This record gives sequence, structure tokens and C-alpha cells, in this order.
Amino acid sequence: MAVSSRNRVTIEVDRQLCYGFGDCVDTAPAVFALDDEDVSVVIDPDGAPLDDIVEAAQNCPVDAIVILDEDGEQIYP
Repeated sequence: MAVSSRNRVTIEVDRQLCYGFGDCVDTAPAVFALDDEDVSVVIDPDGAPLDDIVEAAQNCPVDAIVILDEDGEQIYP
């Protein structure tokens, strides 16, 4: 879980769902990276505008990325 002070959201990657396709990295490379196990991790939750982070989550073929607003309400998916 990573909290963005810029966008006021929490970004979570479900490591059990992520297959390491890398679509999130392609869309928002300043926010997401693949770790040594080829699983997506948040490297900088403030690395891109919220629209780009949501697009990265939408591009995930297994919906492994969850975005919550500052009140804990789910923005995506």
C-alpha cells in the first residue's frame, strides 16, 4: 500500500493477482515498477497525475491495482 499526498489517494497492488504483465509500468513508469519477482510495486505514489494512475489501473488485465480516495472509498476498480 502506498499513500499519495499529491493525489490524496491510496494505491494498492494485490500481489496474489499480479502476473507481472507490466501494463501499469508502461502507462505510469514513475509510479509503478516490477520487483525481483516480476510483481508490480508502487515506487512513487506521487509520480504521476491521478488520471495516469487510474489509467494504469484500468490497463491491468487482472485488476490487481486498487485505488482508494482519502476517505477510503474505492475509486477503481
